[in-house]
Amino acid sequence: MPRAKSPTVRRRALGNLLRQYRIEKDLKVSDVAERLMAHPSKISRIESGERSPILRDVRDLCQIYGLTAERTAQLLQLAREAREQGWWQQYDIEGGEYLGLESEALKINNFESSIVPGPLQTADYARTVLRAVRPELTGDQVEQTVEVRMVRQHSITENEEPELWAVLDEAVLHRQVGGPDVMRRQLGFLAEVAGHRHVTVQVIPFAAGAHQAMSSAFAWLEFAEGLPGVVLVEGLVGSLYLEKPADIARYRRAFDRLRAIAISPDDSIRLIEAVSRTI
Repeated sequence: MPRAKSPTVRRRALGNLLRQYRIEKDLKVSDVAERLMAHPSKISRIESGERSPILRDVRDLCQIYGLTAERTAQLLQLAREAREQGWWQQYDIEGGEYLGLESEALKINNFESSIVPGPLQTADYARTVLRAVRPELTGDQVEQTVEVRMVRQHSITENEEPELWAVLDEAVLHRQVGGPDVMRRQLGFLAEVAGHRHVTVQVIPFAAGAHQAMSSAFAWLEFAEGLPGVVLVEGLVGSLYLEKPADIARYRRAFDRLRAIAISPDDSIRLIEAVSRTI
């Protein structure tokens, strides 16, 4: 799959720029909403990237902020790209927001305590996980979600982008998802992919004892300069996106600690292969 511009990322980039220009003009959201004759929540959703603004709104905001014709044209182009359809939107799946972010990330930092990270799952493993954690999905939705994961996996493993660093609790290796055959194939694939130049896999062994993220799973995405990172925290009630600098910094520190207590990438591959032989 060729790397394409993500409308999700373009929407966030546009919102960040518009917020920056508003702050530079020392204007409150309510001030801008009044001039635009809109509800303040509309401005907030545009700035947070939750909403794709129409071109007229972007043009009017540029006028309010006194931007040059050249800068206005650049923001209008961002707005057009933000309204395009992402490749994943042709599928009947949930999680499009994350796919839109992940598809343009420069680096994915992922910690999992109980399952193999999505980009590193085999089709059979992914299918079993989805049926277990999302029993409300129809068979067709499960298959489409698996297909999307395989498309993303091909992009990551074959196109060598983005860089992926996964830290796993050793429990991930021992939980037999789908039975022995499925698990052996999954661990074999995990060991193979972990040898790729742009993929790093580390395992936190049981011997490391208790650690900060035992009951958590998260992905921290890094983007090109000028666009802030984002953390996705997943749980039973859904996904939570964190974008505040303080939150990003906290998860970055947590990920650094997890990498520090995990065994080396080479030792991790050897452990994965050893566990696979016992199944």
